[in-house]
Amino acid sequence: MAADEEVVGTVKDQLAKLFEESLRVTVPDQTDTDPLIAACNPRFGDYQCNNAMSLWTKIKGTGSAFTGPQPVGQAIMTNLPRSEMIESCSIAGPGFVNVKLSRQWIAKSIQKMLIKGIETWSPKLRVKRAVVDFSSPNIAKEMHVGHLRSTIIGDTLARMLEFSNVEVLRRNHVGDWGTQFGMLIEFLFEKFPNMEVVSDQAIGDLEASENLFRKLFIYKCSSTYSKVLVYCILGNKVVKVSSVKHWYTVPDNGAFYKASKQRFDSDPGFKERAQQAVVSLQGGKEKYRKAWSQICEISRKGYEKVYQRLGIVLEEKGESFYNPYIPGVLEELGKKGLIEESEGARVIFIEGKKYPFIVVKSDGGFNYASTDLTALWYRLNEEKAEWMIYVTDVGQREHFEMLFTAAKRAGWLPPGDNSYPKANHVGFGLVLGEDGKRFRTRSTEVVKLVDLLDEAKSRCKAALVERGIMSMNYTWCKAEEWTEEELEQTAEAVGYGAVKYADLKNNRLTNYTFNFDQMLNDQVCSLFADCCFSSMHFGVQLKELSLFYKFSDLGNTAVYLLYAHARICSIIRKSGKDVEELKKVRSLPS
Repeated sequence: MAADEEVVGTVKDQLAKLFEESLRVTVPDQTDTDPLIAACNPRFGDYQCNNAMSLWTKIKGTGSAFTGPQPVGQAIMTNLPRSEMIESCSIAGPGFVNVKLSRQWIAKSIQKMLIKGIETWSPKLRVKRAVVDFSSPNIAKEMHVGHLRSTIIGDTLARMLEFSNVEVLRRNHVGDWGTQFGMLIEFLFEKFPNMEVVSDQAIGDLEASENLFRKLFIYKCSSTYSKVLVYCILGNKVVKVSSVKHWYTVPDNGAFYKASKQRFDSDPGFKERAQQAVVSLQGGKEKYRKAWSQICEISRKGYEKVYQRLGIVLEEKGESFYNPYIPGVLEELGKKGLIEESEGARVIFIEGKKYPFIVVKSDGGFNYASTDLTALWYRLNEEKAEWMIYVTDVGQREHFEMLFTAAKRAGWLPPGDNSYPKANHVGFGLVLGEDGKRFRTRSTEVVKLVDLLDEAKSRCKAALVERGIMSMNYTWCKAEEWTEEELEQTAEAVGYGAVKYADLKNNRLTNYTFNFDQMLNDQVCSLFADCCFSSMHFGVQLKELSLFYKFSDLGNTAVYLLYAHARICSIIRKSGKDVEELKKVRSLPS
């Protein structure tokens, strides 16, 4: 590589190219060595090359002139090609090569980004189309905090791939099929026996209150104080009860599912009728299909409200979508000799696994394995996807390992992990309650996702209103100078951003305890409120606001990023420059 030759790609990619050249010179006989580049402690630099230790393990005792990992690291640093992006290098510990980036190069790169667009930094991937399977709640169960991680992480991965010019098929693989629907439908018929007459009323009540058996529902009026009208359902009439100036807690939307599950577990007669209802549903009987469709639609509308609030786009293709394809896929696998009989079930034996991969249950029914195999087949053959990414908790890791192994044995996927098409499971740790136990829908203490979003928004809005009417020793800021719509939009942006960031900042693979106070620190909300009012309305120097707060005491939150963004916007606004015009300038003044 010639000195100062321009290398495109991310900073990490560009450094990898430089260290690749150095490694080729340092250890010419180790041709399969890839540069190990990682961010390092800011005290030592910006990035670090960590190849020395592993290289020394390979070459010691082979007659090499090196006497340890540190001399290997020193040679790697010495052989590094000259580049304007590197200001200095140093050796630390057992041969770690620390790199400090040139501030002049960073400024030049930012200038180039402003002119050519941020897309110049996006990684170049060989894959053209990918499926990201995420969120995927079960029908008739309300989304709770346990669904948060899959939804947020999956959306983030999809955005990153889209930024890298990959066509992303965002799939919501909802649980809309299976034995539980016999239980739900039978329970619905039992509570409303004359379905032809009252089914619309029953479903309508559920849709209006987001709970089939809830007696109270709320309607939010448009007003400064967010008055709430409370109504009571009496027979077929809706009667106004009272008007209040505070929020009511909405009862659990999963009550219908819980009640039917309790009945299923305790009443053998009901259980038998529910099992027969599954047969009727799968057989296509109109009455059962209609009830199933209505239940699904109610849940779907509830989920969509959550997705809209979080700015998440998904296309639903649930379990029922793939059901017609299952027999053909299983026939293909059978012809390839992958499926065997075992204890009345049809299974695929996976080497190294204690239990087989059951694709047809002993009663002849399909299950998650048969559905997931079919979904993978469909995505490869019908949707022509090259990369399938499944975002679920780590507890499902073995299931996906067996799924991918079966697909490789069938010839759907190549044997290695570095060739396309390929499939990956992106696992994550669980969201735990204050008691250290997993959040579950059937728990009566579960925190619903919609309630979390309401709480996030209300706390941020309260901070905006409170701080907006207080004097900051500069001037008086009136919350009334903002419209109700502006307050709502700002509270949503900060509140929902806090929810997303609080999840993403945690180690993906570890569990974390959900805590409202840590996620929605009132001091942090107040900080942003001060930032909003002072910068947007009165031109206060934002850096002075930092004097009122110890940032290190407020926690690692989304508001730090929003605060920085607001400061940048304030600087641009005060400059009087048009950002779009600046982008057109080929050379910015220093």
